[in-house]
Amino acid sequence: LSESGVPQLVQPMIWDYAADIDVEAKVQLIEKYRRCGFSKVWFASAFKGATGVNQSLTLIGHHLRNQLEWLQVASRSPADVLEGIALTGWQRYDHFSVLCELLPVAIPSLAVCLQALENGGYSEKVKENVEKLLGMSNLEIDTFMR
Repeated sequence: LSESGVPQLVQPMIWDYAADIDVEAKVQLIEKYRRCGFSKVWFASAFKGATGVNQSLTLIGHHLRNQLEWLQVASRSPADVLEGIALTGWQRYDHFSVLCELLPVAIPSLAVCLQALENGGYSEKVKENVEKLLGMSNLEIDTFMR
């Protein structure tokens, strides 16, 4: 890869939507990319649509934990390596599948994930901020919201 010149032309994106990312493995992967000559990498997380092809409602806690794991990867990586995070929201697993987790039911998850990334973590203050922004009285993280 180093000799091909590709590292000067592209920036790799590391995708993982799990709530329990192997942080150390991701840090090692970033180091491998650096040794190949890539100066920047992107992370791809998800705020919806990555927990099951038939999923109707969004479990915010899963996606919040995904963001928090990526923040750990970022904090353990060289300071200048992260170019950005692509916060994805899939609606189907392939073009022949039915739609899953439509955007309206996932807006609270999007708000929580964005606030967690912006604030570098999740706290009661972040929760209150999301509730205020969305006009909600009780944001549920670990149960399906109605």
